[in-house]
Amino acid sequence: MDGMQRFHDRREAGQLLARRLADYKDHDDVVVLALPRGGVPVAYEIARELKAPLDVFVVRKLGVPWQPELAMGAIAGKGTEVLNGDVVTAYNIPPHVIRAVAEREGKELQRRLQEYRGIRPLPDLHDHTVILVDDGLATGSTMRAAVAAIRQEHPKAIVVAVPVASSQACREFQSIVDDTICLLTPPDFSSVGRWYTDFSQTTDEEVRELLSHETRRDSYDAHAGGRR
Repeated sequence: MDGMQRFHDRREAGQLLARRLADYKDHDDVVVLALPRGGVPVAYEIARELKAPLDVFVVRKLGVPWQPELAMGAIAGKGTEVLNGDVVTAYNIPPHVIRAVAEREGKELQRRLQEYRGIRPLPDLHDHTVILVDDGLATGSTMRAAVAAIRQEHPKAIVVAVPVASSQACREFQSIVDDTICLLTPPDFSSVGRWYTDFSQTTDEEVRELLSHETRRDSYDAHAGGRR
């Protein structure tokens, strides 16, 4: 794929990303975790190609109140919080504002956990290779929160895999996880959505449907007595 060509949609991006992750195919200790909602269609294609289990890892961006698309940080499970110090300092955001946003997003995080997982527990990540997937990285705040939370589960390795990222975000993850794959790091990045022809919002229903497909595949494999 030409370095500056856009992806058609998230599913195509996942198929292309899966090719770069071929070394992880057919390994019993690999788990693919998607950051919902946009990362789920990408991760679904990767999990299917690698023959690895798929699940979601819910993370919420903490947007600057007067500029919600700009991340001042992110939160993940078990109280993990990562702040973007440059943004907090540049916009002089006081602690009480951060707390208010974190509280609101914490409620949405819990809602999504219930929506997508219900009572189903997070898969065992101890001594596993965890491939964290999103549809792209801008500031990287949500992915950093995910990495910090996953580390608490003591995985063997953490891999960050995205179709497109700012060059700064991609370089940062190369130094904090075991493997980083960013298919595109355009110099004129500007936003994740710019690099997709179809960047329509992924819905809760689509997330549930893709996870349901995954569950049905697992059930079939267990019945058949073999891996996918």
